[in-house]
Amino acid sequence: MEPTAQVAPVSKAALWAGRIIEILIVLFMLFDCITKIIKMPQVVQATVRIGFPENRIVAIGVALLVSVIVYVIPRTSILGAILLTGYLGGAVCANVFARTAVFNLSFPIIFGVLVWLSLYLRDARLRRMIPLRS
Repeated sequence: MEPTAQVAPVSKAALWAGRIIEILIVLFMLFDCITKIIKMPQVVQATVRIGFPENRIVAIGVALLVSVIVYVIPRTSILGAILLTGYLGGAVCANVFARTAVFNLSFPIIFGVLVWLSLYLRDARLRRMIPLRS
């Protein structure tokens, strides 16, 4: 069954705003996964402090890298956003469990919102599935 809501085409301003947000998200996430894959000492220390074993850090970085790659491919960007949401949800859970500062807890929530905002601004398919106006 096709949705009946009409969706306006993506404006140039929304498209560029979405792209800029996407670039910022991707750069941050790539930095995060690379520091995990190369096992930067500060990252290892912080990850172990919140309860993850050191021998899992590279796997976490690889999972994030795969999620980012899926997110940047236009045909699979919604799947990538779902994967990144799961990753960021895990970060929220780990920070709650470790009783870290509010900033550490809010950071992955903000990034999760930005992942979907970026997609919503640049992808008419997503706006068709989730119309904010009727």
